[in-house]
Amino acid sequence: MSIRLHHIQKHFGRSQALSPIDLDVASGELIGLLGPSGSGKTTLLRIIAGLETPDDNPATRLLFGERDVTRVHVRDRRIGFVFQHYALFRHMSVFDNVAFGLTVLPRRERPSSGDIRTRVLRLLEMVQLSHLAQRFPAQLSGGQQQRVSLARALALRPEVLLLDEPFGALDAKVRQELRRWLRHLHDELGFTSVFVTHDQEEALELSDRVVVMSNGRIEQIDTPEALYRAPANRFVFEFLGDVNHLEGQVHNGILTCGDARLRVSLPDGRHELLLRPHEATLADTPDERANLPAVVTAVVPVGAEVRVELSADWMSEPWLVAVRHQDAERLNLARGARVYARPLTWHHYPETAGQARRSERRAQTAST
Repeated sequence: MSIRLHHIQKHFGRSQALSPIDLDVASGELIGLLGPSGSGKTTLLRIIAGLETPDDNPATRLLFGERDVTRVHVRDRRIGFVFQHYALFRHMSVFDNVAFGLTVLPRRERPSSGDIRTRVLRLLEMVQLSHLAQRFPAQLSGGQQQRVSLARALALRPEVLLLDEPFGALDAKVRQELRRWLRHLHDELGFTSVFVTHDQEEALELSDRVVVMSNGRIEQIDTPEALYRAPANRFVFEFLGDVNHLEGQVHNGILTCGDARLRVSLPDGRHELLLRPHEATLADTPDERANLPAVVTAVVPVGAEVRVELSADWMSEPWLVAVRHQDAERLNLARGARVYARPLTWHHYPETAGQARRSERRAQTAST
């Protein structure tokens, strides 16, 4: 079931929660709505669900397939909704929680008790909880409760599955396990799904495409790989992971900031460069292209790499550089060691007027 949104906007009083938004979700696609708090992602999800109504506008359309559901009540939209905090009935067993939506259907739509039992047991098998069918929510772990919540949402065979921060209440290891499990289940069943998250890793790992939102607007829609490799603007770049900043004055192709020097292909003037931790390396001497002296303040082995934190007078905030274990050993990296950062690549986004004013104020502060 495809989802098409056209000119969806929302005000709460005088505050605009969503600017006019257009979005197409293909049938069977898993879409992540990603953004900071207040970006409008949950409001958009609730509008798709029918829990919120968009502003009244003749151009507004919300379609499930070819069916216009813009003004259709939530109970008639055939959606499944999974909440962050499970919303399970504490006095009911796992089996009864999953069966609940089926048992309260109007009589003409309600399956027989035998069909309900068969469907519920099949769902519990899918979510790997058959052996816990008679337990109560309080007897389950957080991850198990969330799987019950998902099975309950799927019991009604919804055309669309919506998830609001589905793993936000779980610890990191359980979140990772459930992300893999949900992706596998989605691929097996082929339902159309939209989920909300503020966790960049979660969005990039789970989604077919990611919708990055900010201040009620869509900043970029793309596959996880394209989004990470080619951010459309500075906001997207900075929101998707750790970022190192290098700001200085460029003259004759040399960017200068205190003791730091870097050869760049930029016009004269003040510029700021952005790079990710893996887009730089470390050396014990400068070279003809880069002279960026720094002091190591932390060395943290993380899996296949070592994350090194650097500080220097020319930095507005500490840098993070990811290096290989053998490079860390060769340079004898330890807290207090003096090294030179060498950017492998960098990104530059033209400043808005507001950003330019902030850069000017920072430069004036640094010179006093």
